[in-house]
Amino acid sequence: MNEWKTFRLGEVADVKLSNVDKKTNADEITVRLCNYTDVYKNSFINSDKAENFMVASCNESEFEKFILRKGQVAITKDSEKRDDIGISTFISQDFDDIVLGYHLSLITPFEDVLDGRFLHYWFNTKQAKEYFENNAGGSGQRCTLPIDIIKAFPLHLPDLSTQKKISSILSVLEKKIELNNKINDNLEALAKTIYDYWFVQFDFPDENGKPYKSSGGKMVYNELLKSEIPDGWKINKLAELFSISNDAINPQSNPDKLFKHYSIPNWDSSRNYRIEAGSTINSNKFIVQKGDVLISKLNPWFNRVIYNTEEDDMICSTEFVILQTQNSSEKAFLFLLATSEKFIGYSVLNATGTSNSHKRVNPQTLLEYCLPYDNYIMTKFGKKIFPILERIQQNYKQNQQLTQLRDWLLPMLMNGQVSVK
Repeated sequence: MNEWKTFRLGEVADVKLSNVDKKTNADEITVRLCNYTDVYKNSFINSDKAENFMVASCNESEFEKFILRKGQVAITKDSEKRDDIGISTFISQDFDDIVLGYHLSLITPFEDVLDGRFLHYWFNTKQAKEYFENNAGGSGQRCTLPIDIIKAFPLHLPDLSTQKKISSILSVLEKKIELNNKINDNLEALAKTIYDYWFVQFDFPDENGKPYKSSGGKMVYNELLKSEIPDGWKINKLAELFSISNDAINPQSNPDKLFKHYSIPNWDSSRNYRIEAGSTINSNKFIVQKGDVLISKLNPWFNRVIYNTEEDDMICSTEFVILQTQNSSEKAFLFLLATSEKFIGYSVLNATGTSNSHKRVNPQTLLEYCLPYDNYIMTKFGKKIFPILERIQQNYKQNQQLTQLRDWLLPMLMNGQVSVK
């Protein structure tokens, strides 16, 4: 750390505040826009992340100023909350048509003294977050970072070679986390596709291995569902197939105990849980067992479904409904059912409350959900899908470990407490 030097960000980088809005004007250049949420949610931006960026337009001057280039860093500069400003993303490749949108700042490091990826990680340190929170301006319900405050941001920098080594170590961890997330996205899409074929289109394999309905399998009209179902299938309520658990605990009765806590709003791509002491948890929570399926009963998060593989000390918000199953096939089927469009649509339709953003579906109403069912087909489906869900959960756990390792290394690397050879 003795050889590290102190700079202000404006001394080692060009800082600009974007004013490119979401409008599309015929006489301007058509572009894709990297918006606030794109920066907020992503540690880095590449072509995969940018695939669905919105289309907008800008003039030539804005295009030249805010076109995204490899090595740049973008940060959030406005928000309703102080801890949502100064959130950064690293631009990992050159783009020909993507510009940075409004409420964001684009930072272009001077290549001879500052590595962009190192700067991104510096923005993730505790001291960086404290600087932004303490120096944010604004009034009313809006906080903002003036350009002078961003330029005055303090940096402690080693030589450029050391910066790149440090950022390389951290980026390896992030790339592995990102790879696991991409694998899980593909595996979940595969599982949902199979579920759709078998239980929505009813093209499960018949006795000859051919798709049932498409190959002429007999279908009969069901009056309750107002649709056709395979001959011989029954209509069951969810309550007839699975049991609900209401076992609860007051974590404050064990103030020194650490709990693994699932919470609906605190949600990310890894479906992570928080580890909290009992003394910090202010209300009763449900006890979660291994193999339980947790279904959100709170709008707009009905799609937040968890298949729990943790062994012990698990609790969850009482805004979840906990369904318990007897075997791995039922677990796999239940998870895919709970994440299906029909089930989510049923939850939305039956949610009640005074506010659209806080409507809830009653657990007993969820259990009244009716579905076409055949135990043999469900078991066959579950045996096929369960290994996919297990692989997904293994990747989630590995990401939790990698995230913990990254967060443990970050402050020590950025403060020079750990040297890099």
